[in-house]
Parts: sequence; C-alpha cells; structure tokens
Amino acid sequence: MERLYGRRRPLRPAHRRRDSRGVVVTGTESATVVVVGAGMSGLIAARALHRGGIDVIVLDAADRVGGRMSAETSVLGSRLDLGGQWVGHGHHRFEALAAELGTTLFPMNTPRLPEVIRGQRRIAASSLPLFAANVVLLRWELAARRKRNPSTWTSGSVRDWLDRRVRSGTTRRALEVMVTTTTCADPDVYPMAAFGDMIRYQAGLIGMVRTKGGAQERLVVEGAGTLTDRLAAELGPRVRTAQRVTELHYDTDGVWVRTPDRVVRADLVVVTVPPPMAASITFTPPLPAARAQLIENTHMGTVYKAIAVYERPFWRDRRKHAEVILLDEPGAVVFDTSPPNGPGHLCLLVAGPEARTLDSLSSAQRRQQLLGRLAGRLGADVDRPVGWHEKSWHLDRYVGGGYSVLPNPGTAAGRTLPVPHDRVGPIHWAGTETAAEHAGYIEGAIESGQRVAEEVRVALGRT
Repeated sequence: MERLYGRRRPLRPAHRRRDSRGVVVTGTESATVVVVGAGMSGLIAARALHRGGIDVIVLDAADRVGGRMSAETSVLGSRLDLGGQWVGHGHHRFEALAAELGTTLFPMNTPRLPEVIRGQRRIAASSLPLFAANVVLLRWELAARRKRNPSTWTSGSVRDWLDRRVRSGTTRRALEVMVTTTTCADPDVYPMAAFGDMIRYQAGLIGMVRTKGGAQERLVVEGAGTLTDRLAAELGPRVRTAQRVTELHYDTDGVWVRTPDRVVRADLVVVTVPPPMAASITFTPPLPAARAQLIENTHMGTVYKAIAVYERPFWRDRRKHAEVILLDEPGAVVFDTSPPNGPGHLCLLVAGPEARTLDSLSSAQRRQQLLGRLAGRLGADVDRPVGWHEKSWHLDRYVGGGYSVLPNPGTAAGRTLPVPHDRVGPIHWAGTETAAEHAGYIEGAIESGQRVAEEVRVALGRT
C-alpha cells in the first residue's frame, strides 16, 4: 500500500536550540511512531508495532508506567493494585495477556449478595428499601436496553431522577452509592441520559455492579499493574517516563512532538491519554471542532481506593464475607480481594464527590473512618491492618481521576463511551475510552491498543 506519511524532512532550526520562550531544547531525535501515554493501551500498541519492525518511542508525563494501573508490594510480600485490577466476565483479551505474561488469575471470594450497612445496622436484602432499589436497578436495565432512552431520561441529572421517583431515603442512598461507585460521577450533575447510554453500552447495569459473572469476577495474583510493568520491560529504553508532551505540531509530512527538553520527529503519533488530559497538549494547527469539543467538554471521574492488608483473611474464620456496601457518608463499597494463599486484602472504593471529602484528612484518619465502620460486621481486628495502601486518583495530575471520561455539566448529554477515534491527519487516537467493547476497563484498553496498532500499520503500508 502507499506510504502516507513516510517522507522525512530536516528538523526546523527553532527545534534544535531554543523554543519560542527561549528555553533550551537539549535533544532531538526521530522515530517512525511516537505513542503518547504509557498506560495499557499505549504499551500494547507500542509492543505490537515494535514486534512488527516499526521504530516506536513511548512518552509519558508521569515518572512511572501504567496510567490508571498501578501495583504495589505489601509489607507481607503480596501484590496489590491501587488502580484497575478486575478481569470481568468475557474479558478474553485480558485473560490472554495475563497468561502470555506469566501471571495467574484467581476468582473473587464473593457472596450471592453483598451486605448493606447503615451506621451499625445491617439492612436485610429482603427489606422493603433494598427490594425497591433492586426494582429500580431492573427498571434502569430494561429501559437502557431500548434503542433510545425513555422520555423521562431526556433531561435532568441522576439526582433529579432519584428525587422525583424514589420516596425512601434508604433506597435513594443505596442507588446513589451504586451509581457513584460504578461511574465515579457526581449524581447532582451526571445527566440521566448519559447514564442510560453507559448502561446500554456496557450491556447492563447489573453486570457492571456484579462480582461473580460480572465486571469484578477475577484478579491477578501478581497484580494487574505487573502486566504494564512487563510490557514496558520488553520495550526497554523505547519507553520514556517523566516526558510530558506539551505540543504536537503536525502536517502532511508528519508530526513534531515536543516535551520541555526534547523534540521527536515522527511520521505518525498515537495519543492514548483520555480526552480531558489531552487539554494540556497544544495542537498546531488546532484540532477539528468535534475533537476539540470532546477534549474541552469532558472530565475524569472522581475515585479514592485503599487496600488494607492483614496477616490472613480473618473474617473467613468466622464464616463472614467481606463484600459490603456502606451507606453512611462517605459511601463506600468493600471487597475481599485476598489472594488464594493469603494474606488478607480488603479493597475499599469511595467515588464521586464524597471521595473528595477524604482529601483533607490524614492517612490515619481516612483509615479509621473507613475501617471503623466495618468492625460491627467483621470484628475489631479490622481496625488493625499490618499495611495500608491508598490513592486518590483525582489528585493524580497526570491521570486526572477514574475510571473513565464523563460529560461536563451543561454540555451535550450524549454518550461519552465509546469515544470516537477518527484520525486527524497523522494523529491516531486510542485509550480504553475508544474501545468498541468494555470501554473504561482494562479489557477496553487492550482492545484499543491492538486496534490502533493495526491502523498505524495500514497507514505506514506495513500490512
């Protein structure tokens, strides 16, 4: 096939010494393809291109690889994920990659239904408020499966819908916590129409919230973040961290990728960072209106995650399960993510605006506030973990939040997933938000990386 962007030309003198502000540019180089972002999608794309004999460089602003994935080692030697971690039902690409990279999957230890706790009181699954909540979930599920949203969803936020149609405060609160932890959105401003589109795209809300047979089915013993570490290790020096891309200057001859101290000349560029994070990049010439509006009119969700580590999952000794929904503010969901041979891991998620209420607290205060509410369910030992790992993703300057993009208040309330990936000249777009299946999940990131690698090969005539 015809090579579309193969003709090289010398770097411009202005790129060799100083930029427009007089800042010295210490290095220039060239590559056939530059990938912006060393998350899962960027690394998958770069590896596929590298294996195909295409010269590729990966640039990431952070001082680590992984993007929204990040694995750590506990004081007991176990691996845990502070970022994306779950292998959901039907995530076949994730399964295959985990096997290829020598990691082991294990099923979640999960009950038929989670416990719902308000204060120190357990709310029975058969109670009227939770029965009503399940009816609403089913109603949402059925409505979202229609070709278009029902008329009651065409305007207003999730909060508006709940306030108008749900009388029980406990029912409203349970639904609110479920919505925030599955979307990381603020119910006050999250359009009901966008929520309905997300449910439809993800093939149902029930699958999104379910553990067994749903989106939280299995885990990686070595940590899901280990996969991105191993992908980066294969690429070696082609992956450059602490290299924030500030400008993409593009035309029919290729792209000049600028960082604060370097310029890389490439035939093609793949941008894998989520749309809101691309706002920090200057595009010259400006992007088409549709792409620019997507960048300007979206934001990342808000989410805090913590993992408490114990010598063993002691709650199992009492025949207790640890899958819990906490309704008191800040609302939280709790999972037993302990690996098969120990130690004990409790995963806690707080999402939406209530996650920000934790920002002003110390780590010890956050731990006490979250774990203290589990003592009545799991026992006093829950307050004494041997390790405590936490991350507020909305405070990460290079990620912006999780799990995915959301529409800004006051902008068009249409679908935000999947994000279009229409090519702009030599610029290709990837990232989990662009996936045709499972956008927002690790599975979607892998799919998008594979898809864009093939697009690049075609554009370069390497098919």
